[in-house]
Amino acid sequence: MKKNYLILLIFFIGCTKQNESTRVSSQSRDSLDLYLSLANEYKLPVAIKQKYNQKAFEVIMSQPDDSVKRVNLFKVANRYFNMRDWNNYNKTVKIVLEKALKAKDSVSMSKAYIYLGDYYSSQTSSDSAFAFYYKAEKLYLATDDFYNLAKTRLSKALLQYNEGDFYGSEKAIFNALRVIKGKNNNDILYEAYNLLGILYNELGEYEKAIEFHNKAIASIDDKIIPVEFQSKATSLNNIGFVYQNLNDYKKANFYFQEGLKEKNLFNQKPELYAILMDNLAYSQFKLNQNQDLPGLFYKALKIRDSLQLTAGITASKMHLSEYFASIKDTAKALHYSNQALIVSKRTKNFRNVLVALKQLSLIHPKKASKFSEDYIRINDSLQKAERKMGDKFTRIEYETNEIKSENSSLEIQNRTLVYVFSILSLLGLFFYIYKTQQARNRELLFKQQQQIANEDIYNLMISQQNAIETMRIREKKKVAQELHDGVLGRMFGVRISLDSLDKLDEETATDKRRKYLLELKEIEQDIREISHDLNKEKSGLINNFVAILEKLFQNQTNTFSTKLAYNIDSNIKWDLVSNVVKINLYRIIQEALQNCNKYARAKTITVEFKSEINYLVLLISDDGIGFNIHKTKKGIGLQNIVYRTAECNGNVEINSARSEGTTILVKIPIDQKINKIHNES
Repeated sequence: MKKNYLILLIFFIGCTKQNESTRVSSQSRDSLDLYLSLANEYKLPVAIKQKYNQKAFEVIMSQPDDSVKRVNLFKVANRYFNMRDWNNYNKTVKIVLEKALKAKDSVSMSKAYIYLGDYYSSQTSSDSAFAFYYKAEKLYLATDDFYNLAKTRLSKALLQYNEGDFYGSEKAIFNALRVIKGKNNNDILYEAYNLLGILYNELGEYEKAIEFHNKAIASIDDKIIPVEFQSKATSLNNIGFVYQNLNDYKKANFYFQEGLKEKNLFNQKPELYAILMDNLAYSQFKLNQNQDLPGLFYKALKIRDSLQLTAGITASKMHLSEYFASIKDTAKALHYSNQALIVSKRTKNFRNVLVALKQLSLIHPKKASKFSEDYIRINDSLQKAERKMGDKFTRIEYETNEIKSENSSLEIQNRTLVYVFSILSLLGLFFYIYKTQQARNRELLFKQQQQIANEDIYNLMISQQNAIETMRIREKKKVAQELHDGVLGRMFGVRISLDSLDKLDEETATDKRRKYLLELKEIEQDIREISHDLNKEKSGLINNFVAILEKLFQNQTNTFSTKLAYNIDSNIKWDLVSNVVKINLYRIIQEALQNCNKYARAKTITVEFKSEINYLVLLISDDGIGFNIHKTKKGIGLQNIVYRTAECNGNVEINSARSEGTTILVKIPIDQKINKIHNES
């Protein structure tokens, strides 16, 4: 029966978390607000709400680390709390605490401590819960946040009550009431008066208990405490419970019935509805009003089973056991008592274990002595544990203060050491930077000299190509002269002779025609030879740049052990590519090979030229160690590649990753119209 009181209070205080969340308009199109709203929808199954809450968590984690992110993470934690998803609740709160500590956000830190206290309280780890509540209390006290200071002290008071430290709990409640200032604190007053009523009922001071429960009802303000919390129904149940302890079951029956009359009670607080119904059934049982029994007991048990409220299930089964014992149905009485005992032991709720053992000793006389022995043993250990827990709470407060004092002293010492170490580190860093910069300057000077030398070499090669080009033009003129003076003159003579055939007789014309045809064949052969020599010369000239590249590749293969594979598209019209572009392409390849040789540790390097519509494409890749292009600062070599590509009005794409090699893709635009004219000619 005691748990019909206690669970209600825990649920009420837990539900205040729901009040902290922002109510979201149904018209909102923002995905985060939508997910949070659906995760808080009480009509949805828990699994669906968890899914939406996880989506909200993923959206929030993609946001920048600021105060808004921490506020939204608290909303996610609130919803996990209301769903009793303790693992995800704990995980989310710890993430918020980590970010709050990093940002030195005392508001979020203290709130996270409260949430962790609630988590460890739910896991019956009272010492850890108390330690976190105490940390939050110190922060709120330092910032004069009296409202949250009072709520924290009430959380401590509830924890102490649950552990049997009744006088420590009473002290904590009055400490909370002392810091309440101004208006709009009715929610604090309600929680404090309600807990005092429960506490005095436990201590047997029933008049005080009823007095404070009535004060709790008087402090209810619907503008501050949401109506869906069913505060009035809570207090009516608690008053009825006090009258049960006074054995005034008639008055108890009245208050339970009044509580059940509260609007929307079943939809908003099914747990509270089940408690009131079970208590009403027990009062009617004590008044011998058995016309609705055991139906009311079964109905309350069914609700508690569906909500998995283990303490409530135990209370219902104990009442059913007592009821069936009264009507001499010993089998059912033993059945429900044994089930209550099993559930209580499994959940380590030793108070309910004691109630079950007491009931079993009454309805099972043959084993009464064994049940009594177990009862005495557990009761003694429980009392010792409660005394130890009270001492432990005091020790936690003392040790926390001592640690804080020691930390202040150590902080001063550490600060001095940090100053000395920082100065020495700065001097060492300055010296390191100076030496490093000297080495970089020497390396840069060497690279510049090497680049100038390479430019001179390639310019000589281009000069050679220009000389060949001049010779090609001279040869073209020679061919043109030969065609004009030789072939065209002979063809003109043959054409005139053919025209004169019409004036000759048939026999003479036939001989002449045969002679002219032989001469035409000779002219055709001359033209074919000229064309063949011209194409051969042109191919050699066009492929001159290819020969330069092949020489570079041959030097690479002879000098380094890395395998080099290359492919140059035969469809590329190199004569349409300007010398400036060729120079830059040559230098890009040279720079890329140099980088591979120095840094990549590659086994294979691939160089490929391809012709695409309107573009000349150069692809250089290796299977080396690669690098992180986002973190690694681009060196002079890569900067030169980017600069040379831009000089050709092209674009470059450099892709690399650790252990995945490097790829350089260069695309240079080519005038396709010129290419088309060339092909047609």
